[in-house]
Amino acid sequence: MNNNAKSTGLLFLISGPAGSGKTTLCHRLIEDQVPHVQRVVTATTRSPRKGEINNKDYHFFSEEEFTQKIKENAFYEYAQVHGAHYYGTVKQEIREQLANGIDLLINIDVQGFKSFCDIAEEDPFLDKHLVSVFILPPNLDVLKERLTKRNLDHPEIIERRLKTAEEEISLHDQYDYCIHTKTRDEDFATFLDIYKKEKSKVRA
Repeated sequence: MNNNAKSTGLLFLISGPAGSGKTTLCHRLIEDQVPHVQRVVTATTRSPRKGEINNKDYHFFSEEEFTQKIKENAFYEYAQVHGAHYYGTVKQEIREQLANGIDLLINIDVQGFKSFCDIAEEDPFLDKHLVSVFILPPNLDVLKERLTKRNLDHPEIIERRLKTAEEEISLHDQYDYCIHTKTRDEDFATFLDIYKKEKSKVRA
């Protein structure tokens, strides 16, 4: 995926188990250190929650609008979550932002990562601008401790997340980069180094 080309925007796919710290890393890169980096605004059919703004937090579509866009091949990837609401990544928006030199981050699960990789095999433009990073915790015991300390989930949900994490971790070597987590500051320093390294390359 790391072909040389002229400098334009890059699309960073960030994956890792729940509790790995991937969301924190993405927020920090966008908000604290590199303000011109943007997160990908994805689309959904669920209703806006209190305080959420259309086209900023999500692109809020009706189910009819979303399914029409599926027919129009408007998404790089999409899924119907728990048999209810749809979520998807709008193709045109990403292509326009990358072409305009905007760097994008998307916090994505391994299934979404695979979808992007499959698409990139047939899409040279996307392939040249795609960088994937997996956030790898030291082991499942550490991950369980982190999830427990968050105090956000019931024990049975934590166990389910750990089972999913085991499957996700087995795929970490398919990514361009793997960050072996340590402290938050060390992880961010590694993440920032990856970003700077990729930006120093010449992309088409």
